[in-house]
Amino acid sequence: MRVVFLDRDGVINKYPGDKAYVTSLRKFKFLPGAKKAIAQLSKAGFKIFVASNQAGVGRGVYSQRTLDQITAYMNEEVEKAGGHFDKVYYCTHRKDAGCSCRKPRPGMLKKAAREFKFSLKDACFVGDTIRDIHTAKNAGCKSILVLSGKEKLRGKKNWDMQPDLISRDLLVTARLLTSYKLKNRPL
Repeated sequence: MRVVFLDRDGVINKYPGDKAYVTSLRKFKFLPGAKKAIAQLSKAGFKIFVASNQAGVGRGVYSQRTLDQITAYMNEEVEKAGGHFDKVYYCTHRKDAGCSCRKPRPGMLKKAAREFKFSLKDACFVGDTIRDIHTAKNAGCKSILVLSGKEKLRGKKNWDMQPDLISRDLLVTARLLTSYKLKNRPL
């Protein structure tokens, strides 16, 4: 089974900025090529999961209802483009909650692996932060850092962990993951 986890903000939609949140449907903007990338991965047979920290709910910045509306819109638009998410996982806990699901802890990824019966060593995690790279490592899967969100290549010397692969954005990543060369080999 081919499995890919996607962070949301900075991978699928525009990164809202440090310490900022996508607090309304109006503020959720797909990144160029993201819907096409998800459709490409879907058509190639990947199981696709979203795993994203959304502590704004736990902090009271926006409601669970708003997050549900944003997720419904995201799912609808991805499906219109020919893609599909197998499931969307969010950690809505505050940073100080001590939960097992808040990235960089691997709880969301482990939950997906249990629910859908696959090994995390066969999965990859696509994120836009070094925290996402830590999440991938903590879960035992491959890590792909996209430069369409928070992290920029100029900051590479400050990263405390290196990703397995660095890519411009989700569309380039989808092309790499679905390419003939990688079809039967891990990253």
